[in-house]
Amino acid sequence: MKRNYLSLSILLLGAILWLACNETANSTTEATSATTGSAAPLSGQSGVQDDESQKDVVKIAAGSADHTTLVKALQTAEYVDALSNAGPFTVFAPTNAAFDKLPAGTLTDLLKPEKKDDLRNILEYHVYIGVLRPEMLTDAQSFGQANGNNISITVKDGKTMVNGANIITSIPASNGIIHVIDAVLLPPAK
Repeated sequence: MKRNYLSLSILLLGAILWLACNETANSTTEATSATTGSAAPLSGQSGVQDDESQKDVVKIAAGSADHTTLVKALQTAEYVDALSNAGPFTVFAPTNAAFDKLPAGTLTDLLKPEKKDDLRNILEYHVYIGVLRPEMLTDAQSFGQANGNNISITVKDGKTMVNGANIITSIPASNGIIHVIDAVLLPPAK
């Protein structure tokens, strides 16, 4: 358990350092793009072009019409590169319809710059550091998520759920696995 938190800490520290080091470069690129009208090139792990290997969790989500809201949230939280790295990660990925179930205005509010920490906390609650394959998920299990809170697994009538959200399907990725879920997981209030 401590190893998982240490791994997450190292991963997040690396992402923060990368972001800090590239802040100036990104500002220059954005200014150049705004002047020339061209889009800024992708940087970091998410910018690696590889059409032959199995896709990572971010590329799978980005290629899914059902996960455009999740991808937008990952971009807003600046977690695209972190989740494009080697992992391994288990991502419980809410569909667009799952985000639509949130109270009106919740998502819009979370995507505001001043709510970035809240958005990150929620996104981290959807990520387990390690791979949890479907056959590994059994009733009454609890797993520590990237944000430090636990999720609960329930298996009832052959259906597997995480915190009451149904796991619709599972998709292997090059750096872990995605479990598509039908609800957004909200961490316990602090």
